[in-house]
Amino acid sequence: MKDMGLHEIRREFINFFKGKNHLALPSFPLVPKNDKSLLLINAGMAPLKPYFTGEKEPPSKRVTTCQKCIRTADIDNVGKTARHATFFEMLGNFSFGDYFKKESIKWAWEFLTEVMEIHEKDLWVSVYEKDDESYDIWNKMIGVPEEKIVRLGKEDNFWELEVGPCGPCSEIYVDRGEKYGCGKDTCKPGCDCDRYIEVWNLVFTQFDKDEDGNYNPLQNPNIDTGMGLERIATVIEKVDNIFEVKEIKKILAAVERESGKTYGTDEKTDISIRVITDHVRAMTFLVADGVLPSNEGRGYVLRRLIRRAARHGKLLGIDKPFLDRVVSIVIDSWQVEYPELKENQSYIKKIINIEEDKFQETIHQGLNILEEYINEMNKNKIKLLDGEKAFRLYDTYGFPLDLTKEILEEEGLIVDEEGFNDYMEKQREKARTAREKLTDSGWKNTNVIDLQEKYNTVFKGYETLSTESKVNGIFVNGNPVKKINTGEEGLLILDETPFYAEKGGQVADIGYIEKEGFRARVVNTQYTKDESIAHFVKVELGNINVGDEVVAIVDTRNRKDIMRNHSATHLLHRALRDVLGEHVNQAGSLVAADRLRFDFTHYEAVTEEQLSQIERIVNERILEQLEVKTIETSLEEAEQLGAVGLFEDKYKDRVRVVQMGDYSKELCGGTHVDNTGNIGIFKILSESSIASGVRRIEAITGRAVYEYLCKLESKLGSIASMLKVDRNNIVSKVESLVDELKSKEKEIEQLKSKMARSIADDILNNKQNVDGINLVAYKIDNLDANSLRNLGDNLRDRLGSGVVVLASIINDKINFVAMVTKDLVNKGIHAGNIVREVAKIAGGGGGGRPDMAQAGGKDVTKVDEALDIIPSIIREQVK
Repeated sequence: MKDMGLHEIRREFINFFKGKNHLALPSFPLVPKNDKSLLLINAGMAPLKPYFTGEKEPPSKRVTTCQKCIRTADIDNVGKTARHATFFEMLGNFSFGDYFKKESIKWAWEFLTEVMEIHEKDLWVSVYEKDDESYDIWNKMIGVPEEKIVRLGKEDNFWELEVGPCGPCSEIYVDRGEKYGCGKDTCKPGCDCDRYIEVWNLVFTQFDKDEDGNYNPLQNPNIDTGMGLERIATVIEKVDNIFEVKEIKKILAAVERESGKTYGTDEKTDISIRVITDHVRAMTFLVADGVLPSNEGRGYVLRRLIRRAARHGKLLGIDKPFLDRVVSIVIDSWQVEYPELKENQSYIKKIINIEEDKFQETIHQGLNILEEYINEMNKNKIKLLDGEKAFRLYDTYGFPLDLTKEILEEEGLIVDEEGFNDYMEKQREKARTAREKLTDSGWKNTNVIDLQEKYNTVFKGYETLSTESKVNGIFVNGNPVKKINTGEEGLLILDETPFYAEKGGQVADIGYIEKEGFRARVVNTQYTKDESIAHFVKVELGNINVGDEVVAIVDTRNRKDIMRNHSATHLLHRALRDVLGEHVNQAGSLVAADRLRFDFTHYEAVTEEQLSQIERIVNERILEQLEVKTIETSLEEAEQLGAVGLFEDKYKDRVRVVQMGDYSKELCGGTHVDNTGNIGIFKILSESSIASGVRRIEAITGRAVYEYLCKLESKLGSIASMLKVDRNNIVSKVESLVDELKSKEKEIEQLKSKMARSIADDILNNKQNVDGINLVAYKIDNLDANSLRNLGDNLRDRLGSGVVVLASIINDKINFVAMVTKDLVNKGIHAGNIVREVAKIAGGGGGGRPDMAQAGGKDVTKVDEALDIIPSIIREQVK
């Protein structure tokens, strides 16, 4: 066999098929595009599905790729065996109605025997049991002996879904030798032992399966092949598994260096090293392709991988964040094929480091609590962890359910997943009920109105703010009526309207619908189920009948304010990408008349400096008076224009692109100014976190900024008056007052510490002896948490060896602090566990390190009782 590594094999494969007139496409991202059926790309052909189905025209009839893939089904098994992996690369050659079986088989054999120089005697093949055509090609054209061609059934050698394109497949195996075999005479491909390793699968898509189960021949059959890069590398490098492949072994060696452990000396250690080695590759490529850690979908996969790897780092004795250093090894090696890894190195490492840090903050407490649960379960001989407890670990300590399951499994225990899901649903229900509630009015339950017939309302609001229209329908309390009168509330359906119905984050227009002797105020505009536009009205004068002619008039001032804010969100989105990076994507928005709200993906708080830069960029684009134009085009052409598509799956074949000069291009159905100068001015009011990996900016434009500045001026005047200074001297006066306040606070702290030291002698005189261990357990009134810690430090140092637990009551709340000297920590006494049990008695909770911990309590009547149990806790810990 040829002497080459993983990266050389990839290059040789791509070059080989380029020599066979294949177009070499770069790997598609791991995040599927326009394919809601997939969470992540999990096979080489997955991103090419539109070409196989005929939905899109392929760029070439012949294509070759090396595709990044992630499979999540076996995450729990990764590490436990040396066979499983989450991330892998799939080499493939594809034909879209061009060549078929002969060429596919011939080229596969040629690549393996001539390019990879694998000896023919080591190769076996399998075919579908009814595929005589493939059998004959292998036997008569290639010359593979009959005894090395194995016929297998549908389960092994036929690729199909419920309906659609399908066909037989042929697999190529490498015989690794008798030492890997089971020793049976019948041992051959298809056997469960490790002797025959499948390296290449050739799928011949020649049928179209219909709903009746009939296999109809395709007019233009396709070829879809897949060869795992890591698997063929194990063959070429003559190693037992993927973790011994040279490039992957570099990652494994980095884990050894970080942990100080040696691979191959202990099975449990080996599992942890394999987990980290695999997961680091997966997390690196996921972040590079724009995935951010979260509690949903792809983000949850990434969070699970990072936290599982971090936890196995703990098992190896790694106490500090380390994953970013191992990530560097992946980037340095794989940048040869994926230069974007090096280009985005700092971003990739930062995302992983932030997530690992978050987990580090809670992992100790979470592990301690889970350990308590496990001890309790073992003590009571219970095998099932309560779902509520598993949910608490998830909700409070960031433990993904899968991590809890894995830790329990190691102890022979399981979790009540159904109970966990019930608590998860209750949390989601709380969030749902916190949203907007329906008001009791004449348009109640509009989302379930049965209009009985389709009203094709034509929207004219892009071109005009008033139309002469005909009333096509009237509804009151959800029921169709012929007439609506003064004082009534209901819905009006017009044949055409200038009113924008709420959609895409933009609020609805308001205004009036009028005719001689009739006037109705439009307070809302919404789409109905059949996409008609419903005007929510309150009739102020007269009455109206179905069929009447009316004039529909949008509130111009309100609409213009909305347009300013909507156009500003587009400029804001582009500015966020310019300042923070291209990973920023819209996660939601609200465009109202008085404000705008923009939610976006980002991994950390936006700094004041960055916010100032973003605000300045938006205002610069406003002052440049960029022309705003709209283009109606196909989705494909919009993508070619470089338009940013937010929520792609919501768009139809024809889309609307809103372009602002050369600065911003977005798919959008909303209403906008015709020149950015009409926005006036843009001001950011706040930036905050609304979910893990999602930030929110709230801002105002135009008239709202003027009103904001007026209020600010008024407040400044009031402050200046209170401080008895000129407005220009407010800052220096406040600085002077702050310095004075700090000085006073310092004096107070010194007095408190002095008072605390003065009672230290009295406290030490009341120390207890618990089986030879010095214990100070004492209650003090009105001592803040900082002073309580200082007093604890003083007492611990004076004790030399002992346990200190102090309680202080301030404003009906209890602060506990526990401290243990180092010699007693080494004997098993744990401050965190002591203070947790003490706080429980007083209706509180807390915890911390073995040498120092804090907690809070609610029931001040229980403080003495709580302190009284400390001797028994100490005796339990030193058993």
